[in-house]
Amino acid sequence: MEFEKLQGIIADVLNVDASDITMETTFVDDLGADSLDIFQIIMGIEEEFDIEIDNDDAEKIVTVGDAVEQIRTATNN
Repeated sequence: MEFEKLQGIIADVLNVDASDITMETTFVDDLGADSLDIFQIIMGIEEEFDIEIDNDDAEKIVTVGDAVEQIRTATNN
């Protein structure tokens, strides 16, 4: 469930097809995201899941899978 919601957020921010996004997809190398894009994605995650991601944790997010792990940790799932 987290992954599908995250796909939607990423697809909206980066204007890419959600079906192109996998757990192994990297934000910078695969999707061409810059720091502003990543900030917008993290803001979208925080809003969608009603969580707060610490800046130190946000810097560790490289792949979509990393973001899903942050969501699961923050929501205790």
